[in-house]
Amino acid sequence: MKHLIVLLAPLLLVLCSHAQTIEAGNHSTKGYIKSNGTIENSSHSTVGYIKENGAIENSSHITIGYLKDNGVVENASHSTVGYIKKNGTIENSSHSTIGYVKENGTVENSSHSTIGYASDVKREWAAVVFFFFKF
Repeated sequence: MKHLIVLLAPLLLVLCSHAQTIEAGNHSTKGYIKSNGTIENSSHSTVGYIKENGAIENSSHITIGYLKDNGVVENASHSTVGYIKKNGTIENSSHSTIGYVKENGTVENSSHSTIGYASDVKREWAAVVFFFFKF
């Protein structure tokens, strides 16, 4: 039993730290988002965090915004800057559509042109990465 635990521990560590790739429209790697909410650029340097409590932080852990459970996105002063709808539509504070995150991870601008891919990433997190961090 001890040998099994020793063999499985490294595998679990790798699986838990796995990052999903964020790609541009041409499929070039723009960055990564880890399961713990850490956002990295293509060189694996940390550029931000999405915390469990919804806080969005830059690389220095300074809060730059908030992602609310109801899809409202706020800036650091708690002013609403946008909305992430359950269907993947992304709106600005005036409720004008600025983009979409499809179920398959395709990210589109308001004209439905593909601007990137974020497969296996929560829609809300993909929206934050593309529209807050400008990936």
